[in-house]
Amino acid sequence: MKYRTLGSSEIEVSEIGLGCWALGGLSWKNGRSSGWANVAFDDARDAIKSAVDQGVNHFDNADAYGDGKAERILTECLNKLGLDNRTFVIATKVGYVSSNSPHPYTAANIRTQCERSLRNLGRDSIDIYYLHHDDFGPDDCYLEEAAETMENLRQEGKIRLIGQSSYRSSRFEKIVPIVKPTVLQSWAHMMDTKFVEPNGIVGQLLEKGNLSFIAFSPLNQGILLDKYDPTNPPRFESGDHRENSPKFQSPALERLAPMLKALKGRFGDRTEDLAAVALRFVLNYPNVASAIPGFRNQAQVDCNLSASQRSLSAEDMAFIHHAFARKRSQSS
Repeated sequence: MKYRTLGSSEIEVSEIGLGCWALGGLSWKNGRSSGWANVAFDDARDAIKSAVDQGVNHFDNADAYGDGKAERILTECLNKLGLDNRTFVIATKVGYVSSNSPHPYTAANIRTQCERSLRNLGRDSIDIYYLHHDDFGPDDCYLEEAAETMENLRQEGKIRLIGQSSYRSSRFEKIVPIVKPTVLQSWAHMMDTKFVEPNGIVGQLLEKGNLSFIAFSPLNQGILLDKYDPTNPPRFESGDHRENSPKFQSPALERLAPMLKALKGRFGDRTEDLAAVALRFVLNYPNVASAIPGFRNQAQVDCNLSASQRSLSAEDMAFIHHAFARKRSQSS
């Protein structure tokens, strides 16, 4: 396992980490499915043990994952394994859970959720604390308040690094100068690289500010592993956010099929081959500090960690870019 430093800090993360969304299980927000299929505790524990044994030191969580369940399960798994979670780089987020505040990004709610996450994680400090999204209310009315609160939490030692997650380059462009994060997070995968392209809006922000990028969904929630048959698309239960996602439906899977065929023809058709290539593709971008695929069991973790032994040449990267060029342009 290789490690990369986050921005100008002294914190090093394994280039492959674990995204913990699935540990929250089935959940709903405002009546809409927002979680994943439930994960058995023993499966989660065995997966985490295997990851740690192979050098993973970075876990990405959020208060919204099962309303704190994922934070608590991660903590319990590490405790059961006899591991001190303070020796790992643990990130969590605020932004989708609010109690009595008019908006999740009020100072009161950020502080309440931070304290709750600290209790769930059994820690005195959170290594990376993200603002989970880019909605700061009408006319960004809570942006300054959120930025000030995050900086105060950092100065108080409640958090070590400030992070910002967003889903639009234009929002990163506005928010980063105000929030002043060390780490940015969003998706990056073969089908959409706009956030990590060096000459893109976010790429330039990363370069100018000496910031690091954490890439979630490097496997595009598994569809890059050729797991799903377009003629018999998967069905997901209520509470699983994939239930109504277009990417898991026949039209999208049919469009993806020739791209996956091209990958298999060059790199191999095993799931391990596809996972390793997909992850290494993202990690070949120098501004990416870590990719954080999700997991449900040890087999998935071991499959994903095979990327640590994989390399891609410049010709391989060009081949992948060409194979997904049309799809990527549609996502920009």
